[in-house]
Amino acid sequence: MNSWREVEFEAIFDISSSKRVLQEDWKSSGVPFYRAREIVKLARDGFVENELFISEDLYETFQKKHGVPKTGDLMVSAVGTLGACYVVQSQDRFYYKDASVLRFSPKQELCSRFIQHAFRTPDIADQIQASSGSTVGTYTIQRANKTQIKLPPLPEQRRIAAILDQADALRTKRREALAQLDSLTQSIFIEMFGDPAKNPLDWPSMALGSVASKFSDGPFGSNLKSEHYVEAGVRVIRLQNIGVNEFVDRDKAYVSERHFETIKKHECRPGDVLVGTMGDPNLRACVLPDAIGLAINKADCVQIRVNPKVANSDFLCGLLNHPSTLLLAQDLMHGQTRVRISMGGLRGLEVPVPPISLQQTFAERIKSAEALKATHNAALQELDRLFASLQHRAFQGEL
Repeated sequence: MNSWREVEFEAIFDISSSKRVLQEDWKSSGVPFYRAREIVKLARDGFVENELFISEDLYETFQKKHGVPKTGDLMVSAVGTLGACYVVQSQDRFYYKDASVLRFSPKQELCSRFIQHAFRTPDIADQIQASSGSTVGTYTIQRANKTQIKLPPLPEQRRIAAILDQADALRTKRREALAQLDSLTQSIFIEMFGDPAKNPLDWPSMALGSVASKFSDGPFGSNLKSEHYVEAGVRVIRLQNIGVNEFVDRDKAYVSERHFETIKKHECRPGDVLVGTMGDPNLRACVLPDAIGLAINKADCVQIRVNPKVANSDFLCGLLNHPSTLLLAQDLMHGQTRVRISMGGLRGLEVPVPPISLQQTFAERIKSAEALKATHNAALQELDRLFASLQHRAFQGEL
């Protein structure tokens, strides 16, 4: 690594944010408008199903007056998940949301894909996460300018990027397969029950609380604090554990059996539906797996134990994760910087409820898709492990 040099990003990039786009300028069609969450998905998966757009006229105005992302620029998430990095492709045409995304425009000839891979290393990730005072949770232009990177000569940048790209392509294919399986589940739901927002099959409507034998969120305030967490015991379900039809078994936290007894009325059991009411998306659900056993949910993590005579857990997850249900719940969302749905509002949400026998048929039909997803997820985890090892060697100069 004798030929590698350590530089600050400001030496090799012009780093900027966009001109502000007012919320009233957001459209349902036109030129894609990416927030940090879309950049995170692009960086991870290479594709994104975009929800927001701006008009062609506004995009042209920005292009003439301020510039827009160009091929080889790097777009970096600056709020929420910090440091997710996407390289702009020749076919891309989009704008981005002010300080939530930073644009890195190269000042010299660089291999953008090498830089993108470098953003995934602990060295740069640690620099990005280091923050204090008012900058907590943000990656500012000032901090980005001072972030350091070890930079080899251009031919070596390209060689390392090519090796890592080949390994990364295998992970991308797995993620694409998982996305297709998620789409399959939604397709089966629509085929059997129709669009929940339109209810074309005229199923009876019920308040969500009416399909449950238990409807509860977790203990508040001093009843459950981070100081109560221990190395092992009863699992604590947090927002980051609730994915779209997936229990995300990371970021594990526990409370002792003794403390569990003091908040036992909030216990969650395998088969309960867990609903995230804040985050991305603001309404998402999964079923608590058997492997987790008894657990406790935190505030903003709503637990629904279905009445088996009225509802099936898999059907309810399919319903709550459908994009149309999110539209139904829009009026229930409150807050400026931390938008959430209250448990009371969610309890009263009117949803279509088909016969329980049909719900059970749906659950049986998606079992095979879920089994395939489990296989792909296991393979993806192994690929992630191998990629991390390869990446470590690459940035140690050992490839």
